[in-house]
Amino acid sequence: MIKIICVGKIKENYLKELIDDYKKRIMKYSKIELIEVKDSEILKEEENNILKVMNDKDYYIALSITGNTYDSVSFAKHIESLLTLKSNITFIIGGSNGLSLNVLNKCQEKISFSSLTFPHGLFRSILLEQLYRTFKINNNESYHK
Repeated sequence: MIKIICVGKIKENYLKELIDDYKKRIMKYSKIELIEVKDSEILKEEENNILKVMNDKDYYIALSITGNTYDSVSFAKHIESLLTLKSNITFIIGGSNGLSLNVLNKCQEKISFSSLTFPHGLFRSILLEQLYRTFKINNNESYHK
């Protein structure tokens, strides 16, 4: 199962529709769950909100500009190998203040999609699209390049 812990709610309908579309596409291959936690101006409050929904069983991947980078094929192979070892992979997307050191330290790895900063709703869509692409690649199905 894939989980995504996200700080804040999506307000824009077009992003909600895009996110829902990719969730439906992914569900052909894997269960997926988006867990939204309350955002805050105070990083410690966001940290507490994230830590409340974390457990010791999942494999946690923090999305961070300081993380490892992958191309789509190597990301797909990495996720495939993780799913053979772990039943749940959970991605964590921080708020506008990023992720606290405590949250980062609870994650087994950090991945960066870019050194650019993205709006949170758009980044959720990008992550979901890459996860969908991952499943298409790993199932030898065609998908636009």
